[in-house]
Amino acid sequence: MQFVTRHLKALLALLFVSAGAGGILLAQQAQQNSRDFGLDSAANYEVTGIFVNATGENAEEARRNAWEQAQREGWRMLYARVNGGSAAQAPNLSDSSLSAVVTGIIVEEEQIGPTRYVGRVGVMFDRARVSRYLGVSGVIRRSPPMLVLPVQWVGSTPMSFEERTPWQRAWLRFRSGESPIDYVRASGTGPTPLLLTVGQTGRPGRGWWRFLLDSYGAADVVIPVVHLHYAYPGGPVVGRFVAYHGPDRRKLAEFSLRVTNSNSLEQLLDEGVRRIDAAYTQALEDGRLRPDPSLNFEFGLDEDALEEALDELEGSVAAAETRRSAPEVNTEQATATGRYTIQVVTPDANAVRSSESAVRGTPGVRGATTSSLAIGGVSLMEVDYIGDLDTLASALASRGFQVERGAGTLRISRGGGSNGTPPEGE
Repeated sequence: MQFVTRHLKALLALLFVSAGAGGILLAQQAQQNSRDFGLDSAANYEVTGIFVNATGENAEEARRNAWEQAQREGWRMLYARVNGGSAAQAPNLSDSSLSAVVTGIIVEEEQIGPTRYVGRVGVMFDRARVSRYLGVSGVIRRSPPMLVLPVQWVGSTPMSFEERTPWQRAWLRFRSGESPIDYVRASGTGPTPLLLTVGQTGRPGRGWWRFLLDSYGAADVVIPVVHLHYAYPGGPVVGRFVAYHGPDRRKLAEFSLRVTNSNSLEQLLDEGVRRIDAAYTQALEDGRLRPDPSLNFEFGLDEDALEEALDELEGSVAAAETRRSAPEVNTEQATATGRYTIQVVTPDANAVRSSESAVRGTPGVRGATTSSLAIGGVSLMEVDYIGDLDTLASALASRGFQVERGAGTLRISRGGGSNGTPPEGE
């Protein structure tokens, strides 16, 4: 009976811890969903991959002891990462001091027993609170703003922001606060799925790249690529990671990672992000991660060229005004437009059309219409002209007409078209 009671208590404790762990997982899922929309994580330091193994009188105490162990180990790892050297050089902080600077525990894997807790967790430290213990001094080199355009390949299908992918979510989960790379991460909402596509990564033109970078407040682009190979559904997954930089896709690093089953895909991708970030950091230190100079241009007009163009335009306008003010005829003739009736020898229909066209094209003529048609004889044409009749006769003669002057009228014809009869009224 005591044996049954003891194990029943252990089972109830396990169920209680599992319920608490379920709440933690739900909170973590909500946090992950919020991070998937590109929330900034620069306010925290994150240390992951901490293995813990602790015991207690019950499952709750075992978990509490394990998390305190994770805080102490995470503090030493963070101090060594920020200041260099070994973790043993980190100053000893009390558990209460560490609890004051720790903002959360991330459960990566866990196994909970009645009196034991085994797992792999991560620890988040508040940047403002923990900085006084880290003793960071000097100037930290930072990169220019880099737009992140992640590309995921599964088989022969690439995908970037066209749909939300596990690789994109891994980059949104990554806490870049301690990285010297200034990542600009798009959330994937709004026009982003139409702009940041796989096709954009192969676009050589700098104009569209400049438009995108200006739209997202970046100076250059990094293109982290992962090729995922599934052995079989639910089985091992191999990821081949490639770190590219710039619109010309210069390769900076390449490596492969493997997990035993697809349930560990997030762990695979998170580790890939950390290693790619390390590759970009190394490239920044040795001078390879520099903004492409072909992207550094400004739109605008050359002021000297603009002044020269304006001078030419002023000269053209002045010349046009001079031509417009110059009289085409003498001053007396240019005061008004006169309407004259002239006789046109029209042996056939073609002569009518050609005569009208030629008269309309005569300088000073504002209109010409055949008012009386006589094919094979003499037609009458009404002509609006700026000037007197003598000037009109000279203008028509210059257009190739044979002109005969009568009393208040003219008779015109093409070569050989006149019948010798003087104009009516002469």
